[in-house]
Amino acid sequence: MVNKPDLHSLVVNGIHDMGGMHGFGPIVIETNEPVFHAKWEGKVRAIFSETVGRYYNLDEFRHVIERMEPAAYLEAVHYERWLHAVETLLDEKGVLAAGAAPAPQAPHKRPANLPAPRFKAGDRVIARNMHPEGHTRLPRYARGKSGVVTSVKGPFLLPDANAHGNHDVWEYVYPVRFAARELWGADASARDSVSVDLWESYLEAVRLASMNIRNTILTSTLTAIIPSRRPMSRREPWHWNPF
Repeated sequence: MVNKPDLHSLVVNGIHDMGGMHGFGPIVIETNEPVFHAKWEGKVRAIFSETVGRYYNLDEFRHVIERMEPAAYLEAVHYERWLHAVETLLDEKGVLAAGAAPAPQAPHKRPANLPAPRFKAGDRVIARNMHPEGHTRLPRYARGKSGVVTSVKGPFLLPDANAHGNHDVWEYVYPVRFAARELWGADASARDSVSVDLWESYLEAVRLASMNIRNTILTSTLTAIIPSRRPMSRREPWHWNPF
């Protein structure tokens, strides 16, 4: 019997990560938009407020929405996604089961011996080009792009771990300003920029990232020009033929 992967945890570059994607049309700004378009939306918001932080954390909530089938995600309005997430989590946590509800989650304490922040305001950094299985707060459009740290915040729990039951990973968070042209290309306005809050493990210093890229290129080049890794005997001296 072949073991199938757990689809609840294997969500890589899902439909929810829509930043920079084409084909969805312009954003329609509704004039005098109400807080809620229907009474049931307000009820969903109230249920969320009374259960988040008590039976589940915000990262778990976001990850459930990411786990939605792409078609269902696109068809649902905002609070339909919220309702789906609340119902799913309360069911998974056993809150909706008959009998006593589970005890509320205890608050997680920050560690006292966390090292100093790795970056500071003004540092140029590159967002790692990573594609993790599961939840992350590093948007796809920022991966591999360079920007400038504008401040240091935290520490806060790492969402990539917190969404999956590990509540012990704390990291500093850095608002990073990316030039619009760095993200969207030469057609973007030179005056525009986008600021993204990124956890420390999402980032590399520009110099370190450049060294990693050079090492990768050098390794690939050497692999291409060296004809073989087969051990040479004393009777067959190695000759490099560039042609």
